[in-house]
Amino acid sequence: MTTRIDTRFAELKKQGRSAFVTYVMAGDPDPATSLEIVKALPKAGAEIIELGIPFTDPMADGPSIQAAGLRALKVGMTLKKTLELVRDFRKDDNATPLVLMGYYNPIYIYGVDKFLADAKAAGVDGLIIVDLPPEEDDELCIPALKAGLNFIRLATPTTDDKRLPAVLANTSGFVYYVSIAGITGAAAADANVVGDAVARIKRHTKLPICVGFGIRTPEAARAIAEKADGSVVGTALVDALRNSLDAEGRATAKTVDAVAELTAALARGVKGAKQAAE
Repeated sequence: MTTRIDTRFAELKKQGRSAFVTYVMAGDPDPATSLEIVKALPKAGAEIIELGIPFTDPMADGPSIQAAGLRALKVGMTLKKTLELVRDFRKDDNATPLVLMGYYNPIYIYGVDKFLADAKAAGVDGLIIVDLPPEEDDELCIPALKAGLNFIRLATPTTDDKRLPAVLANTSGFVYYVSIAGITGAAAADANVVGDAVARIKRHTKLPICVGFGIRTPEAARAIAEKADGSVVGTALVDALRNSLDAEGRATAKTVDAVAELTAALARGVKGAKQAAE
């Protein structure tokens, strides 16, 4: 079964270019503004959207994304409301792939079968659940694949050749390569090191490989796009959003534009990589 993610990567491959993947937190800084931001991302050049599920104990997230999750939780954002946001987004956009990224706990509480049915009906294409290792595939990964959703795995600099086959076994959509060990937003990605890592993973899989963590500028996005099938930017966009808020942490007239403008600049960086690679 072909998902929107598969279709998008096939289109980009024909065009000979890398995907620009954006991450934002669902419900940050409030549900209405969050929907406007998500709607603005494809227009600004995002080809795939990762939507964070707010969670109280986000252990792999850096301070920026943790704070975004807390802002969303404070205004009452839930997994159910995250799926509503996806449904609202799909009213106007049936092409842009949407991936939910987060932790297993909210899904477990929601109920796996109910969640998968509701996510598929809302228009979700894939899941990145950072705290479920391959050993737990029966919990969510296998049911998700059966429901027609991509299950996207993280590979890291510490994922060696012995571990990779287990990580890749039930992965679909794309592989998310975490370019630096540690939490999100911590350091800058080194394009040459990333290039070697991507080449190594490609020996084990035909799936596209997107690289995230440590990409904050159009130049960095371009350098990574020359080495990988996609560049993922999250923390920089979340920071742009935060910097647009008022003293009470509420959205201002600048909030949506702040995220859209940075997205457009980063997208130009990624698209510029096509010329460099030719």
